[in-house]
Amino acid sequence: MDFDMPPEDDPRRLAVRAWLDQHPNPSMAEVAEAGYVVPHWPAPWGLDADPMHQLIIDEELHRAGIRRPGGIGIGWAAPTILLAGTDEQKQRYLPPILSGQDQWCQLFSEPDAGSDLAALRTQAVRDGDTYVVNGAKIWTSGGHQSRYGILIARTDPAAPKHRGISYFICPMDLPGLTLEPIIDMTTAHSFNQVFLDDVRLPAENLVGQENDGWRLTKVTLSNERVMLSSAGSLWGAGPSAAHLIELVRGGGGVDDPVLRQRLAALHCEAEVLRLNRLRTLSARLRGQTPGPEASIQKAMADEHGQHVMELAKDLAGTAGVLSGSGPAGPVPEDARTGATEVNVDAQLPGVHPIWHYGFLFSPALTIGGGTFAIQRNIIGELVLGLPREPRADR
Repeated sequence: MDFDMPPEDDPRRLAVRAWLDQHPNPSMAEVAEAGYVVPHWPAPWGLDADPMHQLIIDEELHRAGIRRPGGIGIGWAAPTILLAGTDEQKQRYLPPILSGQDQWCQLFSEPDAGSDLAALRTQAVRDGDTYVVNGAKIWTSGGHQSRYGILIARTDPAAPKHRGISYFICPMDLPGLTLEPIIDMTTAHSFNQVFLDDVRLPAENLVGQENDGWRLTKVTLSNERVMLSSAGSLWGAGPSAAHLIELVRGGGGVDDPVLRQRLAALHCEAEVLRLNRLRTLSARLRGQTPGPEASIQKAMADEHGQHVMELAKDLAGTAGVLSGSGPAGPVPEDARTGATEVNVDAQLPGVHPIWHYGFLFSPALTIGGGTFAIQRNIIGELVLGLPREPRADR
């Protein structure tokens, strides 16, 4: 790593502060209009900011307490629309995504495809100025709360499986589209199965060229894996390693040497992940393409998130077996479905009741955005140059 943050009087930093002075309580639409939601994007959406400029904007917005929108729309759908969408699609869909107004979901996974996404069976048949879509999708996060979904469907059944796929924008209120909730072991309704029965999708909702959807799918998946690779990422449902260690310190520490070693190991994992991210950033600042460090980030971060939650539960002692250990606090509405909060005194000060949800949810980290096995195949074959795994379709 070889970079220094710009000084406090850097003109780029002063420009952000001047804008914040003029907009002390900005709406997200104002933040997006200023180009600060996606500063690395080209105008009019962003500022064509280089990596250092992005860091400056991130620092200043964080200091001002401004949290930019996230999720599938801005992290996965929008970059693909920016890359391959028509001007009309960009003007129609990007502004409400960047302002956080519209929620999106991802209609990729299918019940019979498993981890082999290209084995999808959902078909879209052109009929005049519409596509008639039939099939089923599964594990659609937030589908019941979304206005649009990004959908991939097979438009040429005779083509090799990676070449006959197209990429669409799918309104979630179209006739023939129904959702069935999937309630997971956390009692949360965050996933859905989606059925598409003769859904008529306007042809203008095709993104890019027909049968070029697999290329765009890989763009979306790359962004998804970056979004899911933050150390201990549990979408607010759990602590970071640093937060957990600070809670232990605030409570006077632990006497058990095994627990101390687990805390030390957790700190080491978090530090390796932090340094790995900085290596990627340093390469970008030098104008280089990130190397293997970018490929291994998600594989490492997934397991780290599970380790954080496992230790948090163990440090909570007997309170850790209850669904509401620790002082009461806000829990996401979906995560509260069917749950009962229990007021107990946790052995670990500051334990939040949502951590129980985070603990149960953490195994999903090694499935979402590409399973841990798929990630290791990618690392082995494309990074380490190992022989490719024998597969029936090759």
